[in-house]
Amino acid sequence: MKALVFLVAVLLPATLLAAPAPAPAPAPAPAPATVAEAQTFLDLYNSLCQRLTTVASEAEWAASTDVSEKNEGRRTAADQAFAAFAGDAKIIAVVRNLLSRKAELQPRQVRELDKALLRAGSNPGTIPDVVNARIEAESRQASVQDGFVYCLGKPAKNGKCPKPANANEIDEKLRRSKDLAERALVWNASKEIGRPLKPGLTELQKLRNQVAREMGYSSFYALQIADYGMTVPEMMTLLDGFVADTRPLYTALHTWTRRELARRYGQPAPTGDIPAHWLTNRWAQEWTGVAPGIDLDAGFKERTPEWIVKQAEAFYVSLGFAALPASFWTKSDLYPVPKGGKRLKNSHASAWHVDLDKDLRALMSVEANAEWFSTAHHELGHIYYYISYSRPEVPAGLREGANRAFHEGIGELISIASSQLPYLQQLGMVPKDAKIAPTQVLLSEALNHTVAFLPFAAGTMSRFEYELYEGNLPPEKWQEAWWRLAHQYQQVAPPDAARVQDPALCDACTKTHINDDPGQYYDYAIATVLKYQLHEYIARKILKQDPHNCNYWGNKEVGAFLKHILEQGATRDWREVLKEATGEDLSTRAMVAYFAPLQAWLDQENAAGR
Repeated sequence: MKALVFLVAVLLPATLLAAPAPAPAPAPAPAPATVAEAQTFLDLYNSLCQRLTTVASEAEWAASTDVSEKNEGRRTAADQAFAAFAGDAKIIAVVRNLLSRKAELQPRQVRELDKALLRAGSNPGTIPDVVNARIEAESRQASVQDGFVYCLGKPAKNGKCPKPANANEIDEKLRRSKDLAERALVWNASKEIGRPLKPGLTELQKLRNQVAREMGYSSFYALQIADYGMTVPEMMTLLDGFVADTRPLYTALHTWTRRELARRYGQPAPTGDIPAHWLTNRWAQEWTGVAPGIDLDAGFKERTPEWIVKQAEAFYVSLGFAALPASFWTKSDLYPVPKGGKRLKNSHASAWHVDLDKDLRALMSVEANAEWFSTAHHELGHIYYYISYSRPEVPAGLREGANRAFHEGIGELISIASSQLPYLQQLGMVPKDAKIAPTQVLLSEALNHTVAFLPFAAGTMSRFEYELYEGNLPPEKWQEAWWRLAHQYQQVAPPDAARVQDPALCDACTKTHINDDPGQYYDYAIATVLKYQLHEYIARKILKQDPHNCNYWGNKEVGAFLKHILEQGATRDWREVLKEATGEDLSTRAMVAYFAPLQAWLDQENAAGR
């Protein structure tokens, strides 16, 4: 690692290491000498950054697909090497020097330098021991998370579990069981992972805040939000607006769902919060399977997991995108570990841009059902985003989404497209003569992907991490805070109220993003709003079809519209990209309009007590 830092110091031109001069008066145009100076640095920086990213990604891939002490060690060492580079004090000095002459630079160079400074924010070379401690703690936390085996029975005296289960099996039981006692058992088992994860998060809370504050940010949360060009108050105001704008629809949906679940389980309808184990998702972020009369899984009984991923690829190819490279299929890890297999892998679906160029992979555990059909389309959205901006015109330092939410928004947009009835009927997933009321389709979508999800993403998760980092929330208050926020935003309660006061538990820790994608869950909230703006534009302006009943398949104009957004990467401000693409700023307008027919239907049903 010392050799790496020495290499950086030797290669950087001496002129770039000079102390920052006072900022000159704004120039009418970029200064050629300053532009050339910046480009010399950026060419070298991007080259080293790309190489080290590849090494770190390879190590993380190995650790995520085969959990072991050896791979954890590789991941830690690779991450520390990247951190030593990204946070090197000399690099930070160069970047600040150049940014002090911002008016003399090209706009794209300014964006590249801003990104470099943000990377340094998590890895300041002025406190290398703290940075290394954070990386080691994150690697340990990932190993605990990826290597955990859920237990559906009381462990024996020797510690062995009589009924081990993986995440897919936990989720399947919560989707299918109508026995509330069994559901409570499975739900509680799904939260046991919080116990071993809590000590690690306790350490990470301090270390993450320490590195961010070293670079002048108020907290680790503020560092992550800075990637949007926003302050913490600005982000929280935006999220609060999302919740307020959609609250009437959420309240109506929640009221209807309480009655529907009570009928399912033969219980009186709750007057307030829904018990968490009544819902099919471990965090109540999606209410899958509540809507009656729609069983999309039935259409997948004759399909294979391999068909699902290939069909997702075919969707993008039909829009004019290229087929995935052969290496995607040979290097990805797409299906569950066979029963009895000893290898442990991360259960969370993800897409990987290993070398910021042509090495593209997906990590999934695809099974033949409707949920994985949607997920496969979503994850390939990330892959095609990577492909689109991996071109010479986009420097390696800007090969990412217009903002992080754009990446999620594109994946979620295609999730909407993949759930449209015309597309499902075209594939034979739903009979063409099926009698499905439009409001039932909207109801299913609201429960599964959007309306039920937004208060979790913009409220519970984002507010918890705000309190965790910005408010230095002490560990003994985590459990209470998590359920206070779940009540406030989602109107969901734990099966047993006593668990709220149990200091050994950490139900927040069970959410993977809290551990390995921290301080960024508002990405999903913004993506949820963004996808409806994009979808409305595509349906009405390009397809000339009803947004509730349209089919993207085979439309090259849709593909061209998406490519224009994707191929820009992060070379422009995300607000400009969105306004240019849709003609409006980020807003819940399209989402509220999309679900307006459902709002009217829910209000009638609730008024009649049906």
